[in-house]
Amino acid sequence: MQKFIKPSLDYIEQNLKTEIKAEELAEMAGYSVWHYYRLFSQLTGSSVLSYILKRRLDHALGEISSGRKAINVVLEYGFDTYAGFYKAFVKMYGCSPKKYLSIYKNKSEVIIMQEKDLRKILENWNIYAGLKIEDITHTDWETQKKSEWQTWEIGNGYYLKTNERSKMLRNIKIAKALEKQGLMSEFLPIATKSGEDYLDGEDIFLLAEKIGEPPPNRPLSDDEIGRLENNDLREKYSFNLGQGMAKLHKAFKEVQDDVKPDENNLYKQVMEWAMPETKKYNQKYSIGVSEDLFDDYTKNFPALFEKLPKQFIHRNPHGGNIVFENGEMAGIIGFEHYNECNVRLFDIIYSAGELNTQPFEIYLKLLTGILKGYDSISPLTNEEKQSIWYVSLSIAMIFIAYLGEMDEDVTRRNREAIVMLAENKEKFYNII
Repeated sequence: MQKFIKPSLDYIEQNLKTEIKAEELAEMAGYSVWHYYRLFSQLTGSSVLSYILKRRLDHALGEISSGRKAINVVLEYGFDTYAGFYKAFVKMYGCSPKKYLSIYKNKSEVIIMQEKDLRKILENWNIYAGLKIEDITHTDWETQKKSEWQTWEIGNGYYLKTNERSKMLRNIKIAKALEKQGLMSEFLPIATKSGEDYLDGEDIFLLAEKIGEPPPNRPLSDDEIGRLENNDLREKYSFNLGQGMAKLHKAFKEVQDDVKPDENNLYKQVMEWAMPETKKYNQKYSIGVSEDLFDDYTKNFPALFEKLPKQFIHRNPHGGNIVFENGEMAGIIGFEHYNECNVRLFDIIYSAGELNTQPFEIYLKLLTGILKGYDSISPLTNEEKQSIWYVSLSIAMIFIAYLGEMDEDVTRRNREAIVMLAENKEKFYNII
């Protein structure tokens, strides 16, 4: 992955005073633009747009602090006025350029924390001083990159987190927007003794409650959903999940301008990449899907797609990171590495789990309940209601193309899902 990211970052650094397009970065890296967005976000923790803005702010501040006239510098870096630069800087870093310089003038990039240092930091919160401290490390399964988040488990109930300032502030903004919608997250700050959201110094430190475990604050797996005892319980669960997804989207919409997610065109992604790959698998494994399926998608989805509501989405809301309490969606984890603007339906359908991990009729009832729950808070448009089958098919094809030979079992299940979609299209009409 170093071979992928370093040329991109070098190119960005060398061209900050000119227009930089994600399409040219993706082409240089040899990836489709949507795959490039995904890898870039996972490796940097930022969207391409947000990363470029951050580097422009950093370089402009560096040149201003060296003595150059501020207005000349900010104009060179693409800002219309100094006020525009100042506003963007405060939004990114949560403080003025002057304060930022005073804090970070001599700061090292590497944070090495001893237990005694961590205990000194924890004195800023009203928690028991003797709690066990355990370092938490995480390696992304796809990129094999160790997470940049420095996280310590404090006792059994808290996380202490730190990272680069702009990333910390981004996730705190999202967490507070989620809280307004009644949803928990791992970045919701516990106030310090002085009433601040975080400890602010050379590094930002955040103390937050640990969510997701133990029960009942934990995710519900796809298999457990399928084994729910009766239809009434499934209907209640799925309806509540749909309402939770609507609240999630309301929160993400609120912070969209600050997060600056990358725009992903689902239809182009499928047509230029996922569908050709799926057709190869259709031939290779004799899946038995007629070419009519692909013709239907190509002919009928474009007009609907153009009218679908699009916004900042979670991108990966599944049973492993949706937190439930008393049968209702209570929180969300795992949003810190996703920076994507896409159709709302992607998250809604994705949250129902894989189509073929349970009997089709059960899956359809779960999806119906989720859609109805979502619609009760954020009404679905007519175009969204007509696109449920097409977006479901899109997700299945993307999984096939994305995983390929990496995970043959998941790829096989999505091949089977496409067959079920082909055989049951009419059941997706008037689903809601």
